[in-house]
Amino acid sequence: MGSLNVGNLGEYLREQRRHAQLSLRQLADAAGVSNPYLSQIERGLRKPSADILQQLAKALRISAETLYVQAGILDERDRDEVETRAAILADPSINERQKQVLLQIYESFRKENAAETDTEAEPAAAGEEKHHTN
Repeated sequence: MGSLNVGNLGEYLREQRRHAQLSLRQLADAAGVSNPYLSQIERGLRKPSADILQQLAKALRISAETLYVQAGILDERDRDEVETRAAILADPSINERQKQVLLQIYESFRKENAAETDTEAEPAAAGEEKHHTN
């Protein structure tokens, strides 16, 4: 599944553009891409780079990670994290500064929990080795 599923990406982009109430031309201008190029992406004829996806995400006010998942650039197992980040970024009831603070807290919790999981796994593995050698 290494190839990009540009058809689904195009459909998703079109849906996001319509949700943002932007015309094709408005989004192309905001993202700094040509109107024909954006049209080709939406129709699944072009495979945009990660940089172009980032520009489109910024213009749509959605997370670039969400587009990376749609394009197959970001692994599916990261989807939960991406969806959480996207939900925070899309929430109209909090301002940009608050969104960034929430994302920083979320990331710190993820790192803390990953470190705890790694620490718990090490003694268990060591205990298993001792158990097997006896």
